[in-house]
Amino acid sequence: MADLRSLETFVWIAHLGSFRAAADRLNATQPAISQRIALLEQELGVRLFDRESRGVALTPKGHELLPYAERMLQLRADLLEAAREKKSMRGLVRLGVAETLVHTWLSRLIERVHAEYPALTLEIEVDTSPQMRDRLLARQLDIAFLLGPVSEPRVRNVPLSSYPMAWVANPRLDLGSEPVPLATLARWPIITYPRNTRPYALVREMMAGEGLHDLRIYGNASLSTIVRMTLDGIGVSAMPPVVIARELAEKRLCVVRAERQLPDLDFNASYPVKPDSYMAERVVAIAQELALAERRGGSRRAAASKRRMAT
Repeated sequence: MADLRSLETFVWIAHLGSFRAAADRLNATQPAISQRIALLEQELGVRLFDRESRGVALTPKGHELLPYAERMLQLRADLLEAAREKKSMRGLVRLGVAETLVHTWLSRLIERVHAEYPALTLEIEVDTSPQMRDRLLARQLDIAFLLGPVSEPRVRNVPLSSYPMAWVANPRLDLGSEPVPLATLARWPIITYPRNTRPYALVREMMAGEGLHDLRIYGNASLSTIVRMTLDGIGVSAMPPVVIARELAEKRLCVVRAERQLPDLDFNASYPVKPDSYMAERVVAIAQELALAERRGGSRRAAASKRRMAT
């Protein structure tokens, strides 16, 4: 019967694409890694990998057996998790986060993780969704909170938060009466997320649908900079109002009711399924709870606002 160490080696080589990367991950020498795979292949009576100049690739039989090995390792992880106390779970989780979520419930997530798993360290990087997707697939992140699911067979996607997008401007901008035509908005620079993101593409597609092609779109990876440029009256921004609640309350910014409104931003937690993904699963479970609590709180606030307006 194949031992779990050999199966773990098999899985990590399959995920990382090289014996050397697996050796670094497992804190072992490359000859030891090669020996484990040789013994495993001998025991199973099959060849698991094809050695190539650029690394290694699973054989057809290796592809067939990989899910079985992953399930055995997951059972081991579940067993250890059931046996250990939360406070004993330790390790590093590399978390990529879209900046929109930094302005909502991320700080509460950090507090919860620290309270429930004090020996677990979160290493947080704030980036755009396309960049996080690439880093996740390159195994440089353990989890990414990003726009849209990552459509890869070995990546699990969990829905988190959905935030409306809106046209936002400094009240001093002369946009005329509402609903404001898109052609009027297009007279100003449009300030939004970077060129390679979904919000940027949505703005361009919406404007193109109205025959508006000669646009000045100022894409920026920093949401704080987008807010600052909008406050300074440089142009009209496309952003989620949830991140500017204070500016809206103080009437330094206003939501512009246009002839066409922008679609919502849907955020997911995505993480690769791998031998140590149980830590990522725990962090994602907490994120789901916080996102759900935020949605419920938002629904209650909306209902209370409607009741006040009715009276």
